[in-house]
Amino acid sequence: MQTVQQQQNVENARILIDKINKNCFAKCVPKPGSILSSGETTCLTNCMQKYMNAWNIVSGAYIYRIKNDPSSN
Repeated sequence: MQTVQQQQNVENARILIDKINKNCFAKCVPKPGSILSSGETTCLTNCMQKYMNAWNIVSGAYIYRIKNDPSSN
C-alpha cells in the first residue's frame, strides 16, 4: 500500500512540474533566448510559488475532505 502511495505522490509531483513548466514558461518567457533576464527569472519564481501554494491549498482541502468524509469509514 505504501508503494502505491509513493507512486501516486511521484505522479502528482510530475503533473505539478509539467503544469508549472508549461504555464509559467509560456507566461514569463515570451521570446526564449540563450539566458533568462532578471525579469524573466523573477516572473518564473513568482509564478512557481503561486502554483505551489495553490497546489498545497487544494491538496490540503482534498485530504481534509477525505479524512472527514463519513461515507469513507
